[in-house]
Amino acid sequence: MLDVPTTVLPIPAALVRVGASGSRTLALGGRLAVAGLSLLRYRRHLARTLRDLVPDVIHSNGLTMHPLAGRAAPAGVPVVWHLHDFVRRRPLTRRLLRLDRRRCAAIIASSAAVAADARTVVGPGCAIHPVPSGVDLTAFSPDGPTVDLDRLAGLAPPTTAVVRVGLVATMARSKGHEVFFQALARIPAALPIRAYVVGGPSDRADAGQYSLDELRERAARAGVAARVGFTGFVDEPASAMRALDVVVHANTAPEPFGLVVAEAMACGRPVVMSAASGIADYLVPERDVLTFAPGHAAALAARLERLVSEEDLRHRLGKAGRLMAEHRFDRVRVGHAVAAIYDALSARPR
Repeated sequence: MLDVPTTVLPIPAALVRVGASGSRTLALGGRLAVAGLSLLRYRRHLARTLRDLVPDVIHSNGLTMHPLAGRAAPAGVPVVWHLHDFVRRRPLTRRLLRLDRRRCAAIIASSAAVAADARTVVGPGCAIHPVPSGVDLTAFSPDGPTVDLDRLAGLAPPTTAVVRVGLVATMARSKGHEVFFQALARIPAALPIRAYVVGGPSDRADAGQYSLDELRERAARAGVAARVGFTGFVDEPASAMRALDVVVHANTAPEPFGLVVAEAMACGRPVVMSAASGIADYLVPERDVLTFAPGHAAALAARLERLVSEEDLRHRLGKAGRLMAEHRFDRVRVGHAVAAIYDALSARPR
């Protein structure tokens, strides 16, 4: 544990809804009217707290907090925005960050794709540093406990050896579940594959997510209901990844990073991933992972056939993935990269 003093200032729910909004102008206007008083009170509270802390650098996380941090920061204290999301298509966030860009001394972006997106919003004046998200290489490692995926999915144990392939994701519609099912339908029945969907709904239950019943219906429609098990949410995702022989990341829309890929690589598991993931900026196809065009079920099926059929390929990619996780995604290395940015900013004259 880190022995670091912590002060918690819960953000009012109305501000969270506004900050995460992708709504158009009319809806945003209504949300801003509701959130206005909460915004003023919270900014004053945050400003008092920051003055008392006397920081050398302020590091803000989350789209709601970035503009608040800049406006609440004591004069002369550099503010770092840490971006884990695309902001260009979020109308309110885009406007606020563009308006407050001169209050930001530097931006940390989780991938080159996020950095490029941010540049279109803040313009050329602000330094942007691509730094990948970090992974705990002790928790996510090849050695450790595994869960019984068949028990979680309510499946009978296989009577012969199988290669276990799993899509590890929330139930968001952009995660590529249907592409996964369509790919499985293209794989010859003779290949010894057992597939799983590992994960449950995210905290935001809305129209952007599947229900479990919908996913079962989509699997049946693709003709693979007997080939797929649904585990639901797993408390320790590393234990599920270690129980798999292949991890699939099939997002159909551009994704800022793709932490599941880094975590699976850290567990020494071969990964097949959509090229629409921001983490692809750090990886070399065929050396570190196998990739396919987003939404292309036939290409995903071809990659899975190779991995199911070629045990040596699975071992090679699993070993290479762990080495890459140690080199690129170790949270200690990531911490050093962020600390170097702090050092450079705090050394500047105020």
